[in-house]
Amino acid sequence: MSALVQEREVMGDPKRSVLFVCLGNICRSPIAEAIYCKLLDDRGISHKWVVDSAATSTYEIGSRPDYRGLACMKRHGLSSHHIARQVTKRDFETFEFIFGMDESNMKELSRKAKIAPQSHAKLALLGSYDPQRQHIIHDPYHGEDADFESVFEQCQRCCTAFLDSL
Repeated sequence: MSALVQEREVMGDPKRSVLFVCLGNICRSPIAEAIYCKLLDDRGISHKWVVDSAATSTYEIGSRPDYRGLACMKRHGLSSHHIARQVTKRDFETFEFIFGMDESNMKELSRKAKIAPQSHAKLALLGSYDPQRQHIIHDPYHGEDADFESVFEQCQRCCTAFLDSL
């Protein structure tokens, strides 16, 4: 569990919260997390939110985001100091929104939510907010720099549309 979530719980602060989830937590979800944090900063409301990302798998726990994702974020003026972690039962009890990137993520999130007795998280595909109706955010891990750029652009559209919907 992130320090931000722990801080929120200790302080009893009624902040909104969102968790972005992908397979390894080194490509799509850290990109979405960085984009969302920037959107919140730009709107002057970052103090009202807890934002994090996690993985459905254990493959990359402890790793930094993929170097191509970091380069893509840098080209857009963003950075990430995120360290990959796996989604926990506690995440379902503390986060208001949990967004998966594809159907495989959603299947695993739905399975894990069932074992979280106090789960109140709203689970959805982040792509369900895409104005271009591209519901799946494809994993760029085995792709090129252009695939990371596509993920960035789609996450930008989806995160903006989600925030605008609130």
